[in-house]
Amino acid sequence: MTAEYELFAIRYAGRAAMRHEHFIGGDPHDGPMPMDYFVWVAKNADRAVVIDIGFTAESGGKRGRKLDRDPIDALALVGVDPAEVKDVVLTHMHYDHVGNFHKFPVARFHLQEPEMHYAVGHHMKHKQLARSFEPDDVCGVVRLNFDGRVVYHNGPADILPGISIVPTGGHSAGLQFVKVNTKRGVVVLASDVSHFYENMDTYRPFTTAFHVGDMLDAFDTLRAHAASHDLIVPGHDPLVMQRYPAPSPDLQGVVVRLDVPPKA
Repeated sequence: MTAEYELFAIRYAGRAAMRHEHFIGGDPHDGPMPMDYFVWVAKNADRAVVIDIGFTAESGGKRGRKLDRDPIDALALVGVDPAEVKDVVLTHMHYDHVGNFHKFPVARFHLQEPEMHYAVGHHMKHKQLARSFEPDDVCGVVRLNFDGRVVYHNGPADILPGISIVPTGGHSAGLQFVKVNTKRGVVVLASDVSHFYENMDTYRPFTTAFHVGDMLDAFDTLRAHAASHDLIVPGHDPLVMQRYPAPSPDLQGVVVRLDVPPKA
């Protein structure tokens, strides 16, 4: 029997933004379109797996982003101690997904190998591409690899029973999404394969792109791996906090459960 997990999205930051910032080519009906920042946790009686680890106050501050709460301290809200986490999945190496690796003392980190090649390769001479990376984060993960704590993947893989990864590229060269088996079915955590529901629903790619064609193809890949649209969870959409219930009233607006169906 396949392992089953409770699945949570923890919102740790947000920013005001406009529609034209989220679609290549802008938007003819420009207006406010805020962005949320999340880390995700899959847990059961045997283990807790953290999926992406957010940005630090320092790296966010360089970009005008402010933490509402420390994303790693916030893991305690769902009963997870980072000191005991053995597996972290990094969907890609952008600053807002990899910034707190140093707070997981025993974890191994799962990453697509092409993503590391991209992050240390010749493309980083282009400011348009390099601005999404934090050099100290990249160097930190390189050091983790020297310590034997990075598990590089080259293609789809099963991380653990009930948790798997699928690479797509597009937004970043080695971007991957994560599939988690839950009581409502296999939830597809899109991460930045689709920042917002609207990116994938309208086939309008996000403005930060390494390969636009791969980004568009990735929307089809998400659909191919999800039994229904409701099982796809985008990476930065505030609608996630509206569509899914909080685990308890005191966590309203901070944590939602993704292992239960969206609210009507």
